[in-house]
Amino acid sequence: MKSANHLYSILLLIFLAWSCQAKETRQEYANPTPVLTAAQQERLDTVYFASGCFWCTEAVFERVQGVYDVVSGYSGGDKKNPTYEQVGAGLTNYAEAVRVVYDSDQISYVELLEIFFASHDPTTLNRQGPDVGKQYRSAIFYRTDSEKSLATTMKEKLNKSGKYRNPIVTEITRFKSFYEAEDYHQNYYEIHPENPYVQSVSKPKVEKFMKEFKEKLKPEFQ
Repeated sequence: MKSANHLYSILLLIFLAWSCQAKETRQEYANPTPVLTAAQQERLDTVYFASGCFWCTEAVFERVQGVYDVVSGYSGGDKKNPTYEQVGAGLTNYAEAVRVVYDSDQISYVELLEIFFASHDPTTLNRQGPDVGKQYRSAIFYRTDSEKSLATTMKEKLNKSGKYRNPIVTEITRFKSFYEAEDYHQNYYEIHPENPYVQSVSKPKVEKFMKEFKEKLKPEFQ
């Protein structure tokens, strides 16, 4: 029995290290926020996307030229101030999401949509890779009728293109709220490059995006 318990403990530790739900203390990461002029600040806009584990989603959009800031968090639910444990346990309707602040003179909403759809599998319901649950669903949270129309049009276009074997299941729903995730989740991909989950799941997705969208990358990532 002691051996069985010991084996169980080892397997549990491996699972926790592998999962996107692994919890680690945040370290410092040199990712300074650029100083903007008043004119630049007026051009900033914000979008909210969910495409699986936010560690990877955040890393993808942080590399996009014209993106000013990306924050991991929770969107799509109703409960105030949800915690990571509550979201991960399926006790809320929140999805792991990102808030992307971008310069509309440098990159358009349509271009961000293209990156969103290409950087994850929008055909798997409530799942991305090894991460299963409604908190990992594919979703676009629109704030304006224009965003809704553009997102719907692109979804329909991709469905008709034959690019995907199965239909796209991405939700296109009105934005209600966004709560920033705990500090240890922010910039996780950059801070913990040796994490098993980052190495096996996040890194291949980020590298695939960088290869396919080379012309969209910030200079430091080219």
